[in-house]
Order: sequence, then C-alpha cells, then structure tokens
Amino acid sequence: MRSVPGNYEEFRAAARRRLPVPVFHYADGGADDERSMSRNAAAFARLTFAPRALTDVSTISLGRSLLGRGAAMPLMLAPTGMSRLFHRDKEPGAARAAAAAGIPYGLSTLATTALEDVAAACHGPRYFQIYVFKDRELTRELVARCRASRYDALCLTIDTPMAGNRERDRRTGMTLPPRFGLNGFASVLFRPAWARDLIADRDFRLANVAHRVAGSTGAMELLGYVNRQFDRSVTWDDAAWLAREWGGPFVIKGVGSVADAVRAKAIGASAIMISNHGGRQLDDVAAPIELVSACREAVGNEVELIVDGGVRRGSDVVKALCLGADACSVGRAYVYALAAAGEAGVARLLTILHDDIVRTMTLLGCADVRKLDRSFLQTLRCDV
Repeated sequence: MRSVPGNYEEFRAAARRRLPVPVFHYADGGADDERSMSRNAAAFARLTFAPRALTDVSTISLGRSLLGRGAAMPLMLAPTGMSRLFHRDKEPGAARAAAAAGIPYGLSTLATTALEDVAAACHGPRYFQIYVFKDRELTRELVARCRASRYDALCLTIDTPMAGNRERDRRTGMTLPPRFGLNGFASVLFRPAWARDLIADRDFRLANVAHRVAGSTGAMELLGYVNRQFDRSVTWDDAAWLAREWGGPFVIKGVGSVADAVRAKAIGASAIMISNHGGRQLDDVAAPIELVSACREAVGNEVELIVDGGVRRGSDVVKALCLGADACSVGRAYVYALAAAGEAGVARLLTILHDDIVRTMTLLGCADVRKLDRSFLQTLRCDV
C-alpha cells in the first residue's frame, strides 16, 4: 500500500497515478519550454535562512489580515479553472478545505461550480477571480452576483489577453472537456477511480457563464463563448472602472513587473498578486519571489503583496514574508492534492503547509510572522 502523501512531490505523484495522462499534464505543464515554471520554484531554493538561536519560540503566531478578513496563516488558494477535471469534489471540496484551515479560497470565473453554490458550501473567506470581458454587462453581472453572495474580494486577472503556448497539451492530446482517442482511452482504463468519477458526474460546463449560451449542453460551446469574450484592448482604465464597480477589497493578479505593481496601486488595488500564471502564459519571465522586494519598495506598506507561483513548502512562504510579502497563494499544489484525494487531500495539504510554517518559524527563531524581515535571510545569491 502506498503511503499517504506528505509533501508537494508526493501529492504530484499521487495525482499522476490517479489522473488520465492528458489531464495530469494539463495541470502539470507550462508554456513553451516551461522555463518560467521551473524558475518559480528554483528561485525559492536560492534563498537561504539566517536563523536566530536562543529566542522564545514556545508560541508561534501565524494569523494576519488578508483581503479584509482574518486568516489563520499567510496562505490562500489561488483560483484555478475547471476543478471538475481533477475530482468530483471539485470547487466546493477545495473551498470547504480552505474554510476549515481558516484561509481564503479563490474561485475562478472558469469554475465548474456556480459562484452561489460555492458561497453556500464555504463560509470562510473567499474571493472571486474575474476578467474584463468584451461584453461589459457580463462582467457587471458577475460583480453583482459576487456582491449578492457576499464574496470578500474581487480579483482581476491581467496576464491573459490570450492563452499561452502550452505545447505539452498538444503532445498529450488534451482537450477541454476531455475527449479521449485510443491512447487516451487506454489511460482512462488504468485510472479506475477517475473513471468512476466521470460516470458519476459528466458535467464539465463552465457554470458561471452557462446561462449566457442559449440551449448549451456542453463545455465546448461555453469554452468557445468565453474565448471570444477575452478582450485584448483592456487597459488600466478598465481595471480602474472594475475597482470602482466593485467598491471593496480589490486584487490585481498577474503582476510581473515593478511598473505594473505601481500602476495597480494607482488604480485602486488593495492587494497585488505577483504572478506569472504558474509559468503557463509568457515564458522567460521573472519568478514572483524575485520581484517581491522591489515591488514592496515601490508600493509601500498600504498594499498587500501576495506571491503566486513556485510555493512547494511552508518554508517558501516564510521566505516570501521575509522579503516583504503578506502571503503566498498555491494553485498547482492544491490541484494535485484535490486530484489525489478530493477535499480530504486539500485539507491534508493545508495541514502539512501549516505545520511546515510553524516548524520553520520555530527553527528560524521568530515567533510571529508579522516580525519576519530580510534580516532572517543570508546574503542572497540571486537578485531579489
């Protein structure tokens, strides 16, 4: 019997065993040569701690405010699309696990569960990821629905004027929703647990926009509709309009330069998610952790900074906070955990990360995450 996953790589291995080959690689892959994806994690590894011995670490405090709500630790779940691909527990399962851990859950516009249903399932802090679509009325409608369902924050993704070049999906024959040829069908036969989920729930539709396509019964029609809605003419003026339209905690996700961090603050963002979309959009860009110090210096302390990308362990979260971040978000990691064991898998991952952070803080000699600063890192070997 295989052991229960205890870290990122073990969750990844469990997801690989459970998912059909194309679906696993859809979660696992990045854009072009996948250098950005690799760099995200490697940049954390280049940072080294400067521990302080003989300090009182009998009690470790991880709590802080995030997106206008209290969070039990400096972590959140990133919005990821189409969770039904990975497990029948899909978005509500991940949301419940986040609520139980006391951290924010991010719901994607491209979710396979309606935002109202996730709100009903998750009574913890939650935010909704959105785009400025060509049809501004669709954007307005989603904002109104989020307000009615008491979402705590709105999160605008800005790094997706078009999809990145994900060559691995082409090689594995991945389509959305999955359509399996002979080889793909064979991989499903060797993934009986995923196949049972498929028999129980075949609905891969994008639930938040399904009503917009009259008579739609399939995910492909909805994906085509959403793809036509992506607007390459969107500017910072549109982001400012959306911030005013929402009127509450507002996150800009996909910031990949100091200049854009400054612009995000200027248009009213209360939080900035430094992100390269997990390396799935533009390749050969900076890892989010490499931008933290410069972004913090540029925007001051009034804006929350969230590192999105490359987080593998709780020690990575601590490193990000040492450089000036307020929190980290995890996407690919929790997708693996969801694929491996549904809601229970995500809950276990969050427990592991919580314990990792506590252990790192204890051994580092810092009792409160709010007291972390650059002095807890050695002289750096990379420009961060």
